Amino acid sequence: MSLTRTAQALDALAAQGSPGNPVDEEQLRQRVDTALNRFLDRQDAALSAISPQLAPLAVALRDFLLDGGKRLRPAFCYWGWRGAGGGAGEDGAVAAAAALELLQASALVHDDLIDRSDTRRGLPSVHRRFEALHAAEGWRGDGAQYGAASAVLLGDMLLCWSDELIWDCGLDRDAVRRAKPLFDLMRTEVMAGQYLDMLEPAAAWTGDDPIERARTVIHYKSAKYTVERPLQIGGLLAGADPALTAAYGAFGLPLGEAFQLRDDLLGVYGDPAVTGKPAGDDLREGKRTLLVAETLASCSAPDARLLEDLLGSPDLGEREVALLRSVITRSGAPDRVEGRITALRHESLTALDRAPLLDPEARRVLHRLADAATARRY
Repeated sequence: MSLTRTAQALDALAAQGSPGNPVDEEQLRQRVDTALNRFLDRQDAALSAISPQLAPLAVALRDFLLDGGKRLRPAFCYWGWRGAGGGAGEDGAVAAAAALELLQASALVHDDLIDRSDTRRGLPSVHRRFEALHAAEGWRGDGAQYGAASAVLLGDMLLCWSDELIWDCGLDRDAVRRAKPLFDLMRTEVMAGQYLDMLEPAAAWTGDDPIERARTVIHYKSAKYTVERPLQIGGLLAGADPALTAAYGAFGLPLGEAFQLRDDLLGVYGDPAVTGKPAGDDLREGKRTLLVAETLASCSAPDARLLEDLLGSPDLGEREVALLRSVITRSGAPDRVEGRITALRHESLTALDRAPLLDPEARRVLHRLADAATARRY
């Protein structure tokens, strides 16, 4: 459920600010981190009061949350707030936006366990961290099971905390009540999308269009959750009317899909020095992306067999990854996906230009973020 690769490039461009009126995105990230630190201080005290044996859990939570993430969802939430007329200096809006980072952290902890990922942003994933703790302490039982159980509980705790933080963000309760139903719907959507993503390689599909299934996964696991819903939640916190809320959807959903399609291409063709992930990692994980669906829809029968045989093998070496890249390239799928990114970007920016935003700076920042998210970088 990651947009880590896209986020790195987006972050670099966003930090430049807009011409003539720089926007300090680094300051916004610092404000989100401050809100998270304050919240974690309270939770640390609560965990400590329960038992000193929870100290490793508290440390892991803080390390995972404050590891330099790009804060994409809080950023879109904040600019949704600003676009609806919310004040730039309102710390309550920043704290509400930070609740999305708790939700994202919960999703990542669980996602790494589902995908059996060993690392996250260059560090051990949470289940591997607690598996290593079990081994280091010489505890009894199955260390892998202990790590997996710890990750489930830690992810659940983060999910609960996301609810707690948005309610106690400091904004008027009426403002939170306007946004909370959409916040709840977003949490359902992303979990449903995650299940559909997990189902895709497992089920024996017949008759359905795999390209449309891939797009459904993108919409609910990624696009709505990363751009559309955070924008709308921020807008509703500021009292956005239905027209602006709909405009945020018209801008955010195609942009979120384009984000993920760019990330899918980077997962196959990206430079590990830039993406932070091993080359071909998405192929080893067996991700049934739109890129894969487009490949299977148009490649030769021998290429389709090769792709089906190798996709999802955790032991893929450089040779096998290169073979799969060749299959994907020969099919013409990358060009079709690039064409879709271009069309989605145009759709998104057209909607943004028509959106009745109350804050002109929000329009400039959102335009710049859209450009960054859809730029070709491989």
